[in-house]
Amino acid sequence: MSNLAHLDDSGAARMVDISAKPATRREATAEGYIHIAAEALAAIAAQAVKKGDVLATARIAGIMAAKRTADLIPLCHPLPIDAVTVDLALDATGIRATATVATTHGTGVEMEALTAVSAALLTVYDMAKALDRAMRIDGIRLLKKSGGRSGDFVAE
Repeated sequence: MSNLAHLDDSGAARMVDISAKPATRREATAEGYIHIAAEALAAIAAQAVKKGDVLATARIAGIMAAKRTADLIPLCHPLPIDAVTVDLALDATGIRATATVATTHGTGVEMEALTAVSAALLTVYDMAKALDRAMRIDGIRLLKKSGGRSGDFVAE
C-alpha cells in the first residue's frame, strides 16, 4: 500500500524491523534557536534567573531527552546512546542549541539529536518565561548525520 517504512501492507502503523541491519557507528547533529528579549537574555547570561542556572539546566534536559526519545516518539526505537553533547551559545538576540548524539546500532540517532535540541530550548523557555513570555523557538533542524545504509547527510 505504501513505500513508507512505518506502515505495513494494510496501511497500519508499525515499528520498522531493524534486526537485519548491521550495528555501525551513527552520529547526528541538530540545532535550534530561541529568540529572547534583551533583558531576559542578560539575566540568563548573568545567571540571575530566579529558577537557577538556565544554561546548565537546559543542557542536562537535552541530554536526558536524547536518552528518552523512544518514550516520546511512538515508533522510534530505543537505542543505546554512546554519547550526547548539548551546546548552548548566546548571541545578541537569543540562544542557539546544538546537540550531537552517537550510537553504534542498527538505526540512526537523528530523532535523538532533534529531541535533545527541542527539550533544551523548551527548558530555556520554561526557566525564563517570567522574564519574557514572547520568546520564540524556531529553526529546529538536522544539520548532519553519518553512518547507516543511507550514508551521510549535510544540510545546506
